[in-house]
Amino acid sequence: MTEETFRGEPLRLALLSLSALCVLAFAVAVATAIGDYDIPLRTVFLSITNKLGLSSAPLSRIEESVVWNLRLSRALVAALCGAGLAICGAILQSLLRNPLAEPFVLGVSAGASTGAVAVIILGIGAGMVSLSLGAFVGAFAAFGFVALLSSGTTTGPSHTILAGVAASQLFNALTAYIVTTSGNAQQARDVMFWLLGSFGGVRWPEFQLLLVVVVACLLVCILYARTLDAFTFGDEEAASLGISVAKVRLVLFGVTALMTATIVSMVGTIGFVGLVVPHAARFLVGPTHLKLLPACALVGAVFMVLADIASRVAVPQQTLPIGVVTALVGVPFFALLLYRARPQS
Repeated sequence: MTEETFRGEPLRLALLSLSALCVLAFAVAVATAIGDYDIPLRTVFLSITNKLGLSSAPLSRIEESVVWNLRLSRALVAALCGAGLAICGAILQSLLRNPLAEPFVLGVSAGASTGAVAVIILGIGAGMVSLSLGAFVGAFAAFGFVALLSSGTTTGPSHTILAGVAASQLFNALTAYIVTTSGNAQQARDVMFWLLGSFGGVRWPEFQLLLVVVVACLLVCILYARTLDAFTFGDEEAASLGISVAKVRLVLFGVTALMTATIVSMVGTIGFVGLVVPHAARFLVGPTHLKLLPACALVGAVFMVLADIASRVAVPQQTLPIGVVTALVGVPFFALLLYRARPQS
């Protein structure tokens, strides 16, 4: 790297960050404007500034209520979910040294869904805290299952993915069993739609909880950024640098499980975001985690808000589950990664 390139790198990163923030702000505004009836972007902007006390424009109280109480909270929750899932994908890909790792592929989302559904259907506890706790227990159980199946093997990334497939099937079967044996018809329909992902019921309380979780977990991950760089070269190399491999894995797996569980407990299972976004972010800023993790958060937020917009406009008078939209993008990308990772003859 030349001296001119090195000096220009901070400016390039600043421009990329500013561009991503502008795109995110515009995407959130568009997501807030569209719905059963469209609201002009100018009205969206004035509604927000009115609510924040920055303006006093005369607007329809109905439109202000729709913008602030319904659509803006949904768009911001979508952004936080995208950021959280993208960060989880980057962490798992680094810890496992597997470009295909992410919460959905490894069965972590399925485990979180089982824990959340157990709370909903079986009535274990009550409220969002119990739902998130149940999802966290399920997510960590899925992590443990995958780790158990993968331990002591030398077959590389493919074995971890197969362990994730097994975990997904196991926890999806447990979810189906709970719904079938303990839920009524309405609960079964609600849970099945929720498992495909939906932002329809989220409001400001969900946003506040998710904001705290995602920001706190991102800060923890950034503290371990240089440690994650060392994991790129393997566990032995990381240990030779004085890193407590077991402790770091436990902390970062716990952070990943917490973010995944919180997201799943609020909006259901959303796949492939943690797979696609980290690769896109690496293309933009490189593999260094101090730059990669914030980039994943920004790109993931933009991606999820755009996916939410697509879910509402793709089919007239209907809203697609968000998991359907992300799968339509993620599955071809997953297939491409598998194709590129195949052994060369």
